[in-house]
Amino acid sequence: MVSSVYIHIPFCEKICHYCDFTKFFYEEKMADDYLVALENEIKTNIQVPKTKMKTIFVGGGTPTALTNKQLTKLVEMVDYYFDVESAEEYTFEANPGDLTEEKIRILYEYGVNRISMGVQDFNDEMLEKLGRLHRVKDVHQNINDLIRIGINNISIDLMYSLPNQTIEHFEKTLDEALQFDLPHYSAYSLQIEPKTIFYQRYKKGKLSKPPEEIEADMYELLRREMRSRGIQQYEISNFAKSGFESQHNLTYWNNDYYYGFGAGSHGYLPGERIVNIRPFPKYVEAANETGKPILYVEKIGRKERVEEEMFLGLRKSEGVSIPTFEAKYQMKLNDVYGEELTALEQRGWIERDQHFVKLTEEGKPFGNEVFQYFLLDKDI
Repeated sequence: MVSSVYIHIPFCEKICHYCDFTKFFYEEKMADDYLVALENEIKTNIQVPKTKMKTIFVGGGTPTALTNKQLTKLVEMVDYYFDVESAEEYTFEANPGDLTEEKIRILYEYGVNRISMGVQDFNDEMLEKLGRLHRVKDVHQNINDLIRIGINNISIDLMYSLPNQTIEHFEKTLDEALQFDLPHYSAYSLQIEPKTIFYQRYKKGKLSKPPEEIEADMYELLRREMRSRGIQQYEISNFAKSGFESQHNLTYWNNDYYYGFGAGSHGYLPGERIVNIRPFPKYVEAANETGKPILYVEKIGRKERVEEEMFLGLRKSEGVSIPTFEAKYQMKLNDVYGEELTALEQRGWIERDQHFVKLTEEGKPFGNEVFQYFLLDKDI
């Protein structure tokens, strides 16, 4: 059963120097055309109005880059095709600065109950170096407005291991972020991705990241500070107060099915992963013509599902549920991965009991190496 939906809005007022997501500079006419195409894609795939979903996530890009009129059209579209009232979680991504009071009221009135805000850093100079348009004062303004209007379930994204960033700098950012006492925080180390401004600078020797040991120290500082405030780490990069874990992201880590709509989006349905066309004109043309702007479909067999169950589940602090695994796949986990689990235990990288297999504290820095153990060389 498909219980979640992701909707991609690819527009940004400015492209951040580190970003490799599907995104385009905002132009009003382009956004109008995109919303028409997006609705045709959703209508083609969701034929029953008010379809029930556990979680709805509208991401980007920057969904809040839309005008008030366009934003209203988008939330009306979501409200028509999906049963917003019964959704456990309805999240919009937002950029500080373009999340005006009017836009917050539109989101609130149409049932959005969670905001995920891309803050990244609490230093104006660093924000400028990252190519961000907002400044620290915008974050304070937006959080105050959200709480005043009635959206209290707020998450902010932070980044570390940034160019020329010191541990002291990151500690100040963490301290300011935690003063808001929000229910959820995400934090990611900078990855220098191809086709980004940072990548071009890196290739020319004009950009460098802190050494790996400093990055590791920043991660440990992050975990320690969150723990000291009673904010529990429930996934490698995510921290929440009890009951405020991102239910939509847990859809991914639990290896459950979800729809993906919009340019460059990914959907995961029984037996297949669907990847949409990325370029704007090609997406709009295909979505309008057929309602299925698909770049390619990857077939996902039992073997791939089992592998992904382990990769994704081990990202969670609680790990992979053994009873869930065995109920899902009708086979014993030990029959599939007995040798691998024993080898990883001997290295001190995982621990297990009758209910869960999870990474140890020592194993967390070696997650990618651990995941390699779960690649199967035979069908099952």
